[in-house]
Amino acid sequence: MTTSAIFGYFHHTAHPFLIQFSENWGIRYYGVAYILGFAIGAWLLARYYKRDRSPYDANQQSDLFVALIIGVVLGGRMGYFLFYTPELILSEPWKIFYVWEGGMASHGGFLGVAAATAYIARKHKQSFWLTADLVCSLAPAGLLFGRIANFLNGELCGKAATVSWAFYFPTAPDGGTIPRHPSQLYEAALEGVLMLAYSQFRIWKTPVLKSHPGALVGEFLLGYSILRIIGEQFREPDAALTLGLSRGATLSILMGLAGLWMIWRARKAPSK
Repeated sequence: MTTSAIFGYFHHTAHPFLIQFSENWGIRYYGVAYILGFAIGAWLLARYYKRDRSPYDANQQSDLFVALIIGVVLGGRMGYFLFYTPELILSEPWKIFYVWEGGMASHGGFLGVAAATAYIARKHKQSFWLTADLVCSLAPAGLLFGRIANFLNGELCGKAATVSWAFYFPTAPDGGTIPRHPSQLYEAALEGVLMLAYSQFRIWKTPVLKSHPGALVGEFLLGYSILRIIGEQFREPDAALTLGLSRGATLSILMGLAGLWMIWRARKAPSK
C-alpha cells in the first residue's frame, strides 16, 4: 500500500499482500492480522491466569484458542454468506471455503466465538459467563488489526469527504475520483483501541469478573454495537439498506439489545 498527496488529499493503492510470491499466493495482510490478533489474545489469557483472573491453565488455554480460531473463521465466513451474499448459498455454496478470496462478517464471527466459548466452558466445567467475559476482552485486538487490513486492502471504503485526511480509493465504486473518509481506520480506533482499553480497565481495575459474571460480555456487545453504528455513518454501505440503516448497523442494534439483556441478567443474579 502506498499513498501520495494529490490536491491536498491522499491516493490509496490497495495491495492485499505483505509479501507476494505469485499472482495469487503470498503472505496476506489478513493472515498477518489474524496472527497478531490471536497472539495478543494468547498473551492476555496467559496473564489472566497468572494474576488469578482466569481459571484456564496453559493446556486449557491452547484448547480454548483452537476452538476460538475455528469459531472465528467458520462463523465469519458463514455470517458473510448469510448476511451479505445469501444468493451464493444456493448458487456457489463451496465458496464458503475460499477464505483466500476474503469476505468475513464480524457479526458472524461473534456467533462462532459464542459457540466455541460454550463448548470450551462445558468441556472444562467452567462458568460460561466467566469464560465469555474473558473471551470478549481478547476480541478488540483482532478487530483492530482486521480493520487495518481492510484499509490496506482498500476494502469497506468510507463515504465522500472533504476532511484534510481524506483518501482517493481506486477500489471504491467511483474508481477513486472522489475523496473519502478512511472509515476503516476510524473503526480500528473505535472497535479496536477504545474497546481494548475499556475491557482491560474493567478486568484489571474492577471486580466485575467475580462480582457480576456475564456483565463484561454484555458491556462489550453494547459498546461494540454503539461504536459500530457510529463508524457506519462514515462508511459506504456494503449491502442494501434496511429502514435507512446499513446491514452492519441493523445487526449491531440486535447485538446491542442482547448486550443490554446480559448486563441486566448479570446485575440481577446474586453475587458470588
